[in-house]
Amino acid sequence: MRILVINGSPKRDKSDTMHITGAFLEGMQESAHQDIQIIHTIDKHIEYCTGCFSCMRNGGKCIHDDDMENILGEILAHDLILFSFPLYCYGMPASLKALLDRTLPLSSMAMRKAGDRYEHIGQAEVSHLRYVMICGCGFPNSQQNFEPVIMQFKLCFPRNHSIITVPESPMFNAPEAAVVTVPRLELIKQTGRQYAKEGEIDASLLAEVTSPMIPEDQYAAIVNSSV
Repeated sequence: MRILVINGSPKRDKSDTMHITGAFLEGMQESAHQDIQIIHTIDKHIEYCTGCFSCMRNGGKCIHDDDMENILGEILAHDLILFSFPLYCYGMPASLKALLDRTLPLSSMAMRKAGDRYEHIGQAEVSHLRYVMICGCGFPNSQQNFEPVIMQFKLCFPRNHSIITVPESPMFNAPEAAVVTVPRLELIKQTGRQYAKEGEIDASLLAEVTSPMIPEDQYAAIVNSSV
């Protein structure tokens, strides 16, 4: 499988979430060889979308001359697009949001009804694409934290998507937390193996992966003691 990882963390390789993504990809590689390419949004020149809709009326050509034309080509050339990012203000970091906004050239102005909502009709062939979102956050639980970005991801990619959210993710960059992070990374590798084989992740396994690694009050106390 051709996998394009879009790393939206401003910390680039030091991202807490990239530890999770790395384990997931390692699990996929254990199942079968994967062709993996990584884009770090922080390294790219991506102008903000102006909402002029020129791209939707002009065969996908944007008014901006930056890195997005090449990035869109990479997206279409892959089979799986894996978005890896930390939770920022209950959403995604600005550089990744700018990239997502600039995927507008893949759509046309025409729209159609899909279930209870309307969506734009594509002007690029994307039916082959599958999508994975891996998001970590520094809070000790998942409730009332990930919901906004999960909804956005599902609306942007309503088909062929899988979502992994992991609380307490700063622990993956803390060597002293290895007693709990190493077993969790092994569990995440298992999700990668399963996804590579079956194209989805079992709900019970996902529930284990997305649960807190240590009790919430203990994690909060550790964080607060270091402030």
